[in-house]
Amino acid sequence: MEKSLRDKIITLVKSEVVPAVGCTEPIAVALCVAKATETLGRQPEEIGVWLSANILKNAMGVGIPGTDMIGLPIAIALGTLIGKSEYGLEVLKDVDNESVIRAKAYMQTTPINICLKEGIREKLYIEVKVTAGKENALAIISGGHTDFALIQKDGTTLYEKATTTAISDDDDNAWLTLSKVYEFATTAPLDEISFISEARTLNEKAAAESLKGNYGHTLGKTLTRPLGRGIFGDTIFAHIISSTACACDARMAGAPIPVMSNSGSGNQGICATLPVVKFAEENHNTEEELIRALMLSHLTAIYIKQSLGKLSALCGCVVASTGSACGITYLMGGDYQKITFAVKNMIANLTGMICDGAKPSCALKLASGVSTAVLSAMLAIQRNCVSSVEGIIEDDVDRSIHNLTKIGKDAMDETDHCVLEIMTTKK
Repeated sequence: MEKSLRDKIITLVKSEVVPAVGCTEPIAVALCVAKATETLGRQPEEIGVWLSANILKNAMGVGIPGTDMIGLPIAIALGTLIGKSEYGLEVLKDVDNESVIRAKAYMQTTPINICLKEGIREKLYIEVKVTAGKENALAIISGGHTDFALIQKDGTTLYEKATTTAISDDDDNAWLTLSKVYEFATTAPLDEISFISEARTLNEKAAAESLKGNYGHTLGKTLTRPLGRGIFGDTIFAHIISSTACACDARMAGAPIPVMSNSGSGNQGICATLPVVKFAEENHNTEEELIRALMLSHLTAIYIKQSLGKLSALCGCVVASTGSACGITYLMGGDYQKITFAVKNMIANLTGMICDGAKPSCALKLASGVSTAVLSAMLAIQRNCVSSVEGIIEDDVDRSIHNLTKIGKDAMDETDHCVLEIMTTKK
């Protein structure tokens, strides 16, 4: 592979695989609030927040790091009081007990209005307007969790992202295919891709932290107890599920620890990392094999998300666990053909899993995803693959991937509206 293409892929991976503290949707809102407050130059007396449905859905029921609270109001208050936009998705990493007390008091005295932004097609949209006296500031994030589209002070535009001519998803992704993903991950010089090991470091720490407390539904911890071991045994399979679920338990409950995200999602980063790491450790793979498997896993997830979009009605664990299926297949000794088998097996199984917001029960979905990843890899290594006469699978693996993303992005759009309606009208 030519160096110019390798450099392009490395830039893509480094932009999509980044540390994050807390669920990325409320954290992105806190980031936007922090930027608006910094632009205003003083503490806001009123905050207005307008969000796309997908942001609202993913921010309703998840824990905010270091607060023992859920939801957007506390994230917004902390964003304006202690948030630093230069930290990106770690905007709230300075939170402590004192700042939480201040934020709770601020919420009692300052109007914080959160609304659904009507009439927009962008699924990832955050608009924040802060006011103090006669001054105001506006910040908008659109398209990506850290992608500022507009910043204004008192109506004067300080920054506006340049618009680009719209192109189709197929054109946008023509330069990247699964075969190129595989070629890059398995042949690139090791020193160019070893940075992906940081994902292992951060996400293993998150899983270990979970065992120190009772986070979320304690799914990961349950699998390490006598009940879990009595049912699942002390197996590689159980360790993969437990480690992945542990990290998700802690993160969704608001543990103040960073994880390595993928495509704007910490859970996707966890799901693309820990199954591969655990299998490599217990299969006694080399460090180089692990690094290449992690790159294959993360880059596969990025490739699929490029046509699916950052947020959709399709649960992101479907995408990330497809990446981990590829990584595990590679660690089993699988070649490119067997990795395509693993991808097709995943698509044939998990397509249609809905996203109903970020929350502690996401650990259950990650467990379903990674268990399917192991099964798909096991079948693939034995050359067993769902065929093109079955469902949405085609002979061409990239077309199979785009069938998955077409369903998640287009066909399930009405599902998204229905899910949000159910979530916002529960009695």
